[in-house]
Amino acid sequence: MELPIDFIQRTRAALGGDYEAFEASLRAEAPTSIRINRQKGAAAPRGGEPVAWCDSGFYLPERPAFTFDPLLHAGAYYVQEASSMFLEQAVRSYASGPVRCLDLCAAPGGKSTHLAALLPEGSVLVCNEVIRSRAYVLAENVAKWGRGDTVVLNNDPEEIGRALPHFFDVIVADVPCSGEGMFRKDPDSVREWSVENVQLCAARQRRIIHDIWEALRPGGLLIYSTCTYNPEEDEENVRYIIETFGAEALSVPTRPEWGVAGATRYDAPCYHFFPHRARGEGFFLAALRKAEGEWREPREAKARKERGKNVPSIPKEALGFLKAEKEYVLSWDGNCLRAYTRSVSDAFSLLLRSSLRALSVGTRLGEVKGKDLVPSHELALSADVNPDAFPAAEVDWAEAIRYLRKEALTLPPSVGRGYVLLRYRGFPLGFVKNLGNRANNLYPQEWRIRSGHLPEEVRLFEGGKSV
Repeated sequence: MELPIDFIQRTRAALGGDYEAFEASLRAEAPTSIRINRQKGAAAPRGGEPVAWCDSGFYLPERPAFTFDPLLHAGAYYVQEASSMFLEQAVRSYASGPVRCLDLCAAPGGKSTHLAALLPEGSVLVCNEVIRSRAYVLAENVAKWGRGDTVVLNNDPEEIGRALPHFFDVIVADVPCSGEGMFRKDPDSVREWSVENVQLCAARQRRIIHDIWEALRPGGLLIYSTCTYNPEEDEENVRYIIETFGAEALSVPTRPEWGVAGATRYDAPCYHFFPHRARGEGFFLAALRKAEGEWREPREAKARKERGKNVPSIPKEALGFLKAEKEYVLSWDGNCLRAYTRSVSDAFSLLLRSSLRALSVGTRLGEVKGKDLVPSHELALSADVNPDAFPAAEVDWAEAIRYLRKEALTLPPSVGRGYVLLRYRGFPLGFVKNLGNRANNLYPQEWRIRSGHLPEEVRLFEGGKSV
């Protein structure tokens, strides 16, 4: 790795005698880390070491072939850089009780799925990505994680700030940055780095905060983060938020053995992860509270009326698709049926009636095709799917990979006909329609594994389903 001269000079000035150890760490192998999905019953990986600041985070002894691991596609775990899991400490410290939370710059979904695991029951999670193609990747990863009370948006921050004033209790802004913290994992970020790009990123980050600030309620929490080291994008932007908006910087609990650098520049607590001190990549985080003030409660939406149209009744079989422990609202979106819990219905009504572009809302249960209600892949991956609603078939690794490549399958004669839920090591993987002599593969075409050949040796995530 050939580091830019300007980066070396700037970082050496900031780290002093620590710089040589820092540069040596960039030439070392990056650790591989994951978060397991406890809501789906995933257990700790065999041989994994816990990530100290994240209850569900683990370092793996070696990097598996993630693409060919059905458990990844089933949402049993998410591959995420360990340092960024520090978000958990800020959320647990300041987000108690049900909240409305926005993950503003959310793709590909690491922090969104983490928030889905962290937020208390009854919370609303809105995940946004401004770039359309990345927003679909975000929606896929959120669906795999399986939390139902989630909305995925594809909007500019300015549009959200204008449409939803004072709507959110918590906003997580992991803003686009110059990527210094990812140098050893992403060679392109090294080649693209320049002082000019740092300054451009810092200005864009301030614009993003300006655009979204109105959406945060008075007294609400902003979690600002980057994967970079320089003060322009980190401490100086935190100071800008404090001075411009009157925000209060909050402390986040750490322990000395974690190796987190707790900078206090400008009298504002900030938290840096450096790869020579903490076991992870470069990361920066600050938690800020918006000043109290007049709170404009968003107006509750009125029920939408469909003029000249008869809204179809809810199919009886759909009422049993989800677990009975919660009370759900079921509604139509064209010929698709979606569901979310009644506790979030007011918030979802506001979101649905806004001008924002929602790619997914709650859990998509199924789609009407002819006389059939075809169960959706989102339903299969939902943590709330009723395990007794469909006949199920356990598949081995080879069959699971054929399914994920959208190839034809044949199920044993003992499996009933109709819509069958496939499981791999106990985790729901998706639906097929079993016709007896063959099973039609219902895996989403756009999600399929596209690799033309299997590797000669496949190492998989060694984590089972907890009992």
